[in-house]
Amino acid sequence: MTTTATEIVKKHLQNEHLAKPVSAEKQQEYIDVIKAQLKEHNAVLVAHYYTEPEVQALAEATGGCVSDSLEMARFGRDHDADTLIVAGVKFMGETAKILSPEKRVLMPELEATCSLDIGCPADEFSAFCDAHPDHEVVVYANTSAAVKARADWVVTSSIALEVVDHLASEGKKVIWAPDKHLGSYVQRETGVEMLMWDGACIVHEEFKAKGILDLKALHPGAAVLVHPESPASVVDVADAVGSTTQLINAAVNMSNSTFIVATDRGIFYKLQQLAPGKTFLEAPTAGSGAACRSCAHCPWMAMNELEGIASVFGRADAEIIVDPEVRERAMKPLTRMLDFAQELKMSVKGNA
Repeated sequence: MTTTATEIVKKHLQNEHLAKPVSAEKQQEYIDVIKAQLKEHNAVLVAHYYTEPEVQALAEATGGCVSDSLEMARFGRDHDADTLIVAGVKFMGETAKILSPEKRVLMPELEATCSLDIGCPADEFSAFCDAHPDHEVVVYANTSAAVKARADWVVTSSIALEVVDHLASEGKKVIWAPDKHLGSYVQRETGVEMLMWDGACIVHEEFKAKGILDLKALHPGAAVLVHPESPASVVDVADAVGSTTQLINAAVNMSNSTFIVATDRGIFYKLQQLAPGKTFLEAPTAGSGAACRSCAHCPWMAMNELEGIASVFGRADAEIIVDPEVRERAMKPLTRMLDFAQELKMSVKGNA
């Protein structure tokens, strides 16, 4: 049975989205099983920055990858593994399958979705695009394969500004989907008016400028790192704005010793690993305790538990399937972005 957005919010209020406590002994048992299965099935584990620390650590320890969704998919494509285990949310598994159609792609929880994905149903979005046939369709990577298949361009947050600038220089009108906050950021930075879909990330939408400024008053030397899926008022108080990878690089390269981080707290694993001498503080969310919807951690990312990864080969409901026709159509806008990035000699990294 599919979990609705309303049911997910109810679970937030009960803190049911938080990872279940597991003893150290049981955790090690799962890790041993997973390591053996990866070898047995010639598989590799790729994990997103927002997954649990123990999942990211396991991916690294077994020769896998911890990164943003596009780099996860590209790593899987270029790896000699026959099977990819994707620890993330469903659109990430679909992106991996789009780039590696010949490989088996498994996920520990297929119901691990994304508010941006479920907030942009393919049929409704297609009708929206059909109503504006004179617009170029640009969609964020945080979308389903079916939505990507309807697009002219797929972009990550790190290349969105350049793509929209490019389209405007050619006199193109732009439809942007699904994240309205990222769209607003792109619109403000480029000066390009876009027709925008009304979607948002439930994690980033909860950050508030006042809470961040109040925290900064207690830590006046702290730099504020903000993901552009956050509201404009939050972006305005940032010292650095960027994708997951860009925020990590900023933390490593900036001279500040303390950072207030306005993105999913799963990123703290990599931040602390790559900048061990620095202090990272969670940006406050709109709510507190049981009043917040995400508490700065994606409930769907939290579904990627060691137990689920350990059982992934024994379950019939773990494989990502993308219709070949949809995959072929979705590959075109993805390839267009990658080719454009190559022309710019950019490294395209970073989405939610």
